[in-house]
Amino acid sequence: MEFEGATGRKLEKVLLHRTGRAIADFGLLREGDRVAVGLSGGKDSFSLTLLLDQLRRKAPVRFEMVALTAHNGSDLFQSGLISDFLRRREIPYKIEMTDISRIVPEKLRPGTPPCSLCARLRRGALYGAAEKLGCNKLALGHHLDDIIETLLMNLFFEGALKAMPPKLLAENGRVTVIRPLAYVPEAMLAQYAAEQGAPVVDCGCFLCGAKESERRRMKELVSTVSARYPKARRAALRALMNVEPRFLLDAKMHDFGKEEALSGRVEGRQGRQPERQEGTI
Repeated sequence: MEFEGATGRKLEKVLLHRTGRAIADFGLLREGDRVAVGLSGGKDSFSLTLLLDQLRRKAPVRFEMVALTAHNGSDLFQSGLISDFLRRREIPYKIEMTDISRIVPEKLRPGTPPCSLCARLRRGALYGAAEKLGCNKLALGHHLDDIIETLLMNLFFEGALKAMPPKLLAENGRVTVIRPLAYVPEAMLAQYAAEQGAPVVDCGCFLCGAKESERRRMKELVSTVSARYPKARRAALRALMNVEPRFLLDAKMHDFGKEEALSGRVEGRQGRQPERQEGTI
């Protein structure tokens, strides 16, 4: 995508523009919102925290924010690196303690990758903590590549045509999840986090060494296709914003029983037959 070679202040300007545009396009932030920013310690969540902090200081829409980490309970989790970094940036920060590192091994079915269960438990902890902090929004660091990879994962492995919406009411019905990085590719965030000196944080969970193979393959697929077709990510994003149910197969969204010409009449004009579609019988 364009601007992927940007660095320094130019890169930050591009990221702020794309983040601001997503906020405006999808109505992610409103006057008076209090936003908890899910900060895992990875490059994506660090970048989101820094970008929202800049927008908070400059944007005409006034909102409050607090960085929020769901601590997995491991003694090895380097949460001190996160708090030291945010203290220097004067960004409010809270830690929600959990027992995720103990629960996951107990609940995980044999042969099942731990990442999905761990992510669900973290989200649940973040929802509850955000509500306790008086936040009505929870911002997550999912980016454009995450959205495309999730679309492909659901398409190939779950048999569903769905991805990650930029705005969604959480399961508890009281916190709205927002994804302000929906227009930003992963490569930009990796470069930005490195330039900003964001620390590399080890969560201390031995399970994190086990990566979801399907997710990794989807990431490799997106990378391979984008290397050959540079506009592939942009096209995938447009596709998610340009859904045409008539050309899909979901009977809940389309009345196939009415999709017939009656007595040779199409849209009230007699004698004209419908065009034969390729692949029809």
